[in-house]
Amino acid sequence: MQDKVFENFSEQARQFFEPMRKLNSMMLNNMEKMSQYQMDSMKRYSQMGTERIRDASEIQDAEGLRDFSTRQAEMLNELSAQMLEDARAMSEMSLEFKAQLEELFAESGQVMMDQAEKARDQVTDAADQATQQASKPSSSSRASSTSTRKRSS
Repeated sequence: MQDKVFENFSEQARQFFEPMRKLNSMMLNNMEKMSQYQMDSMKRYSQMGTERIRDASEIQDAEGLRDFSTRQAEMLNELSAQMLEDARAMSEMSLEFKAQLEELFAESGQVMMDQAEKARDQVTDAADQATQQASKPSSSSRASSTSTRKRSS
């Protein structure tokens, strides 16, 4: 009996914590993915900046300054394109995470509904059994009512 109660409790606890475990896992995976992407982006931006500083330090005359200015304009175009790409990628990751969350919440809601229905059915069955047992006269109550009737006669 105690084993059955303990098993039921363990199963209910597992079912209760499963959605939270999935949510934590999803959040951790998403955080890791976004952090890695941001670190890669930061590395690209740092390399661009370092290259620009290196190119600036190599300017020796007016022609070198003109070439540097031309490359600077090209680099700014490249930088703005890269920033747009990064923003798009981060937006896609956010939308993917949102879809995963919605799926998890829908799944968890369905599990909760199933558990509520199961609990309702169990309570209904228990109530029906109790009603049936209460409506059946027991042998001891019949015997006592018979002896009571005999005494009153």
